[in-house]
Amino acid sequence: MSYETTSQQQQMLRGTAWLTASNFISRLLGAVYIIPWYIWMGQHGAEANGLFTMGYNIYAWFLLVSTAGVPVAVAKQVAKYNTIDKEEHSFALIREFLKFMLVLGLIFSGIMYLMAPFFASMSGGGADLIPVMQSLSWAVLIFPSMSVIRGFFQGFNNLKPYAISQISEQVIRVIWMLLTAYFIMKIGSGDYVEAVTQSTFAAFVGMLASMLVLLFYLAKTGMLRSILRKPKKSAGISSRSLLWDTIREAIPFIITGSAIQLFQIIDQATFINIMTQISDYTKSELLVQFAYFSANPNKITMILIAVATSIGGVGIPLLTENYVKGDFRSGARLVQDNLSMLLFFIFPTTVGAVMVASPLYTIFYGKPDSLALGLFICAMLQTIILSTYTVLAPMIQALFQNKKAILYFFYGVLVKLSLQVPMINLFHAYGPLISTTVGLLLPIFFMFREIRKVVGLNPKNLLKRLLLSMILTIAMVILVLLVEYLLSFIFQPTNRMNSFIYVAAVGGVGMLVYIVLSLKVRLIDRFIGQKADSLRQRLRMK
Repeated sequence: MSYETTSQQQQMLRGTAWLTASNFISRLLGAVYIIPWYIWMGQHGAEANGLFTMGYNIYAWFLLVSTAGVPVAVAKQVAKYNTIDKEEHSFALIREFLKFMLVLGLIFSGIMYLMAPFFASMSGGGADLIPVMQSLSWAVLIFPSMSVIRGFFQGFNNLKPYAISQISEQVIRVIWMLLTAYFIMKIGSGDYVEAVTQSTFAAFVGMLASMLVLLFYLAKTGMLRSILRKPKKSAGISSRSLLWDTIREAIPFIITGSAIQLFQIIDQATFINIMTQISDYTKSELLVQFAYFSANPNKITMILIAVATSIGGVGIPLLTENYVKGDFRSGARLVQDNLSMLLFFIFPTTVGAVMVASPLYTIFYGKPDSLALGLFICAMLQTIILSTYTVLAPMIQALFQNKKAILYFFYGVLVKLSLQVPMINLFHAYGPLISTTVGLLLPIFFMFREIRKVVGLNPKNLLKRLLLSMILTIAMVILVLLVEYLLSFIFQPTNRMNSFIYVAAVGGVGMLVYIVLSLKVRLIDRFIGQKADSLRQRLRMK
């Protein structure tokens, strides 16, 4: 049993490493591009970023709906069939799903394109938002099929193709965005709406590149032949039954997985419209405020949430495998390791981001005013809540508690909707952040309680690791404050270059201190195994 558990931990670590690396690189590229992009937009930087984010919020929701939660659900089903030695069912499932998702992509891409005027009006973005949303609809055409193949690889615990396809998608996307933005704003018409439209069309170009990578790996592993050729022994397999069985499994994933996007859409549909009625701000000023609490922080927070997504995604097939086998002890350890790994990462990074909030913001968007900085800090702190939900939501469904997962999600939505208007009235731009935080805390509580009950998790070890992570984070903060104090005598982070040096120096010290302390108290050993001993030897630590 212990060997199996160790093997699972190694699997999870390898998978997490690949997904974390790809998600981190992808999100980092998605954040770094904003520096030249924002500069090239000139005086329209905040408005352009606001339009971009409004379009992406609707687009992200369409991606969720059009895939019907397929990546995670397919991974879950493939893992189940492989566990019970029915691998041919996995290939039959993919064959049927690829046909189904091609049709689904076409339908939802058409709906998004045709309904772009309605969504633009609902968001308060006006006519400028219509071409932005229509350009994004092309990506919806490809994504469903691509998500099936990614879920297929995930189900086999082969996450290298998934990771490389994700990186390829983002690299090509960013190249297209920057090239078109430069040519339009610096050489061409200077129309920032046209530049934003091309920047969002880049999503389609990136997905084409990602699809090619996935097809290459399918061919390389010999799986493409197995998918395209229907073997004789599959004659008794009902492909449609497998399809609908997986769709039933997928629906809860799309519902619970849409929480962050849905909450952002609620913000988008309410903030400008409510603020127009209760304040004297112009539409342009409100679009800037929307960018302050939504668009601008998202570039950073999504880098951190990417790690949570990686941890949650990797654990799904393994947790399902334990549940199917009835091995709840291993399941409890897996849950504990997943959450511990998340908290180990998210606490110091979030606190660190808050400590360098002003120079960090300056790197991407220029020197912030008091409102921009305050909203940025609040959004950073909220990352802990968002990340925890992102891990727990697929975890509870991996244990086949779908109905309860949906119920808890609706609890959160109800709280969000109930608080949204009064919070905006009372706290203006801070209101959406407050209502989102409270709205997610409720399902987090219920999901954790249910997971604990199903697998028999004893939270004592988890609480110990949580407490230890917090103590190490506090120690890191003290040393970082000292470094910041000493740096203040040398220079001030008043521009992008100085801010970058400042963040790199402070962040580097903070990360080094946290890792060294984690090695010293052996907190990190659970996650990286024998590599921790190797690191201690190199650092000459006992």
